[in-house]
Amino acid sequence: MDIVIKRPKTTLAALIASSLVFGCVFAKPDMYGNFPVTEKSYSGKKKDSTSYTGQVARHVLHNSLKKLAGKGNGNPNPELKATMMSYYSSKDAGRKIIDPTSKGEFKVKQTMVDEISKGKNLKGKTYKGLVNGFPGQMSGPEVFEFLIDKASSSNKGFDPVTGYNYPQLISKFMMGAVFYSQAVDNYLDEKMGADNKPNNKPYKKGAHYTGKEHSWDEAFGYFGAPAHAMALNAKQAYGIAKRKDVKVADANGDGVVDLKTEMTFAHAYYAADSDKAGTKYMHTIVDAFIKGRQLIRDADGAALTDQQRAQLMSYVKVIKTNWEKVIAEAAFKYAGSCYKDLEKLRTIVESNGNASKAFAAYGKHWGELKGFLMALETSGRSLGEAGVRMNRLVGYGPVLLGGGQVTGIDSEGNFLIGGNRSMGEYQVHMVKLQKLLGDTFKLKARKIDVTGEMDDLLKSLGSSRAAEND
Repeated sequence: MDIVIKRPKTTLAALIASSLVFGCVFAKPDMYGNFPVTEKSYSGKKKDSTSYTGQVARHVLHNSLKKLAGKGNGNPNPELKATMMSYYSSKDAGRKIIDPTSKGEFKVKQTMVDEISKGKNLKGKTYKGLVNGFPGQMSGPEVFEFLIDKASSSNKGFDPVTGYNYPQLISKFMMGAVFYSQAVDNYLDEKMGADNKPNNKPYKKGAHYTGKEHSWDEAFGYFGAPAHAMALNAKQAYGIAKRKDVKVADANGDGVVDLKTEMTFAHAYYAADSDKAGTKYMHTIVDAFIKGRQLIRDADGAALTDQQRAQLMSYVKVIKTNWEKVIAEAAFKYAGSCYKDLEKLRTIVESNGNASKAFAAYGKHWGELKGFLMALETSGRSLGEAGVRMNRLVGYGPVLLGGGQVTGIDSEGNFLIGGNRSMGEYQVHMVKLQKLLGDTFKLKARKIDVTGEMDDLLKSLGSSRAAEND
């Protein structure tokens, strides 16, 4: 049966007061959790079949790796590199949670990755295809290992020679190449097949959840929403990721924030960011996840019928479509940020001012833009001509103050810089990119929209050259 959220304005306090607490989940139709065990061969004591702790552990590994990527001092640092690789590719015990951690009254329950789920890494779940948006024709894991090496020897994660901000490039691409890719091109795709992880068999031997139950849970876990997301508005969900309001995050009132169920991670955070501008991505996606999980639960451990699978796949379509929009909205926003940064840089350069601070801000926004665009390539759905145009408009690196841009990587792993594209020309490309993203993905939030500034920009440049080159 479908779940209807009858009171979308229910306050969190009212939700908590009226809920029965079962550990960290609630017996409420607008919560993701407390789905009973339906797997018929299971004879243990577990009562709740909901399980996505492995995905939460990977969110924590990602957050921690992003922090580590900004710890370099500008010199080769084998120890830092080894630590970063531990969070990316190993399954080491004893890894501390570097982020998110407690902040003032915002107390986080877990301090070690293994308290969430043991033996997890990011590399094993990384998109294995070639990444066309990054130089060198590397696979997803190769891109991350390359970026980790460069980040470990950079100065606080930034390289002024290339304009690369490694924490942002690593983070935004990883959110796509691990979380998004695994969810939409594996769990909500292959594993939704009738004979793949069927609902009348355990996910694996001895599991207390069925194949379809756990596949669906894992996809939800990768989205990164707190289990009580339907009771939160966009500002509240966004604030949890910023560790701003423990009362909003602490849904079960135990005084601490449980990263397993109460934290906002990754694309759920960016969905909430867009939703502050009036969209409903977070609630639309989470509602579809809840409805789909309830449908699987209602099958009561039996194989899904064709009709049930068809209904389930309608929820999958809602999730995939809106999740893709969330990533495209973020890319749109950061294209606007880059446009604004370039405007500032042009003014500073023309007045012979010190551009180092403004250039670093530009590099940060470009890293976010590029990481999200690369993420869009990992869904298993070809972007076709639009993908080609996105890569050509942005290139392999931000346009530098002297007009150059990363054009490739040599045989020894050094960046090649060439070309002579002006900052003004690149601003035109950011406008074109926003128009392309907006049209391709039918975007609604469109934060930092600069698409109306093309005519004035071309007039200020005094040339049509920028309009000719995609």
